[in-house]
Amino acid sequence: MTRRIVVLSAGLGSPSSSRLLADRLAAAASRALRAEGERVEVEVVELREHAVDLANQLVTGFPSTGLGETLDRVAAADAVVAVSPVFNASYSGLFKMFVDALPMGSLDGVPVLLGATGGSTRHSLVLEHALRPLFAYLRATTTSTGVFAATEDWASPGELDARIERAGQELARLVLGSGRARPASVGPYDVSAFSFARFDQQLSA
Repeated sequence: MTRRIVVLSAGLGSPSSSRLLADRLAAAASRALRAEGERVEVEVVELREHAVDLANQLVTGFPSTGLGETLDRVAAADAVVAVSPVFNASYSGLFKMFVDALPMGSLDGVPVLLGATGGSTRHSLVLEHALRPLFAYLRATTTSTGVFAATEDWASPGELDARIERAGQELARLVLGSGRARPASVGPYDVSAFSFARFDQQLSA
């Protein structure tokens, strides 16, 4: 069976440190999966390429064809690597716009490896106070190890390399142990997927 990893990079430049970190995290996870005899496909999504479509979706409530196809591929992934630059002590607005565009249930039980980049190590807690709670709300299964890369880490990559490898191995273990059933596609406005109790019944209860 082929394991599909979708990489979400919210870097704004080309190239960007976020894309560099995302590629290395995906490569580490792929190596760990291939060591277990798995076939792996990696697809990279540069969120900046969808910036206009995301803005339009925000105000209209409907994704473009291209954005819709990307959202479907994320929902069908066996694992996700998500990396955002740090702006004002949190993930970027572009990153949040993409997450907000995902139909509900898209990441239920999906193994996710979190990463972030910034100019200083003082931003490293963004993984714990911003990204991890966001993906917990989405009911994703995140790796214990998240990877933050500051500017100085690229100059002395030894310790960063070790964190990347550890995180990649953790993601591989989650993928191999995941019994996640692919959910049916349910859009944010498809109320047929829900059951409702009458208001007078709720009051009597």
